[in-house]
Amino acid sequence: MPHPRTHLQPDTTTSGVADPAWQDWSTAWTRHVPVLTGRTDLTVTVAPGAGGGAPACFYPDTGRIEVDASHIGAPDVANPRRAGHKKLVPTAYGLLVHEAAHAAHSQWRTPPGTPPVVASVAEVLEESRIEYRQRSRRRADRRWLRHTVTTLLDPGDAPVDDLWHAGHLAGLLLARVDARIITAKDIRGVRAAVTAILGRKRLLQLRDVWRQAHTVDDTDAEAMIDLAWRWCRVLGINPDQQPDTPVPDPGVFAGRLAQALTDYLAHAAGLTPSEYQARQITARFSVPATWTRRDPTDGERAAARHLAARLRRARTHHPEPDTRPSVIPPGRLRTRHAITAKAQIAAGTIPTATPWQRRAALPPPKPTLHLGVVVDVSFSMHPYAAPMSSAAWILAHAARSSDAIAATIAFGSDVTLLIGPRQRPTHVQEMRTFGGSSTFIDAVKLADELLQLRQPGRLRMLAVVSDGDLYDIPAAQRLVSALHRAGCAVLWLRPADLDGHTFTDTTTLLVADPVQAIGHIADAAVTALEQA
Repeated sequence: MPHPRTHLQPDTTTSGVADPAWQDWSTAWTRHVPVLTGRTDLTVTVAPGAGGGAPACFYPDTGRIEVDASHIGAPDVANPRRAGHKKLVPTAYGLLVHEAAHAAHSQWRTPPGTPPVVASVAEVLEESRIEYRQRSRRRADRRWLRHTVTTLLDPGDAPVDDLWHAGHLAGLLLARVDARIITAKDIRGVRAAVTAILGRKRLLQLRDVWRQAHTVDDTDAEAMIDLAWRWCRVLGINPDQQPDTPVPDPGVFAGRLAQALTDYLAHAAGLTPSEYQARQITARFSVPATWTRRDPTDGERAAARHLAARLRRARTHHPEPDTRPSVIPPGRLRTRHAITAKAQIAAGTIPTATPWQRRAALPPPKPTLHLGVVVDVSFSMHPYAAPMSSAAWILAHAARSSDAIAATIAFGSDVTLLIGPRQRPTHVQEMRTFGGSSTFIDAVKLADELLQLRQPGRLRMLAVVSDGDLYDIPAAQRLVSALHRAGCAVLWLRPADLDGHTFTDTTTLLVADPVQAIGHIADAAVTALEQA
């Protein structure tokens, strides 16, 4: 069950370790925090790793605010004694304001004996309540609080599409709209996903709860706990019984809540969902330092040019009759456009109307091929490491030259994003085979994130090079079948000399020579374009 970092429990932790490099920030913000809170008994610690595992935290028993310095960067990025420094570190300063809001307004404690479920709900309600109170007292602080919302969220806040998590997301985001911290436009997608799961009536009931919470006095613990009990009743949860934490099915792609939350985080970062995911993925799935790089050979360069030419030809395979407008004859006269052209000439302007329509043989519009290549680098796949390293480089270069989008992902004991979409690598990454193949599911989900393999209206294909001897075959099959139902073709290349599992809803080919795998993937890509 997800919950925010608690700000309402007694301080059972030791003081964060101070970092001398950040002492100026700690001193400056300690002097500044009375302006934000009206309290003179608070201290602020800024240091790497401060915050007790959260971006920032307030410990009420000791009157201490901690802010993780990672949200600032380097100590010399700004002078914390100058008023203008907050513009250079808006997220970190927003975290300070958020914790200051807790210090000023979280003056109640959870009563002993309160069920953990109820306490968790009260903490969610408290997040938007204290920001609402801070904004009401210091209107300019809204600007900084907006910067913190994304840091106080986690993509894991919405692991499954159920009532509890839909309510949790509503309490974290939709409640902040009524607190006037973020706008309805900011979370339009989240509201749609939450409404689809909760229903409009139940969501309105929850909204009434958090709006009442915004009016609760800073010391009224009884009112906050009563509202938390009411929240549980609206969701049909027994507050006296800890709800089971649902374990997401590994064989199921991300649900509506998770996707909506990702879209919101992307919007807040000023990125498209694809750009945001690519940034997150690059940080999570970097190429291991143990893999070596080399320059591509002349043969690989030639193969990339040859494949690019084949893909370009496939995109314009058969010219088809069509019509196009024209300013001059021959063709069929379009009366309305002819009248418009005459009017433009009479007015002394350059005519833009096109009175004629002529026949022409045009190449049919071809969709862009989205090709994901997932390569097994477990120990048993050693003979395929070298040719598939070469294939990854060839496919990436051919795709960039032919309006295709390709990504290559290696999976074994870990997942590695070898080449991302629209990348043109300068070197060939030599894959290293070792360990097992436990991360196939993560690799397929990563390919889906990068290429939107389940999105209709586009030409999609997933090519898998593996013996099929995977850790969780039933879950892997559910993912493959989900792609198949969504219209994404799945090509599975299995080594002929290795025992393994054959998956349904795939086109499975037994490959005797590892080098053949490159040709099979290229042939399938060309065929998909020609038949589109």
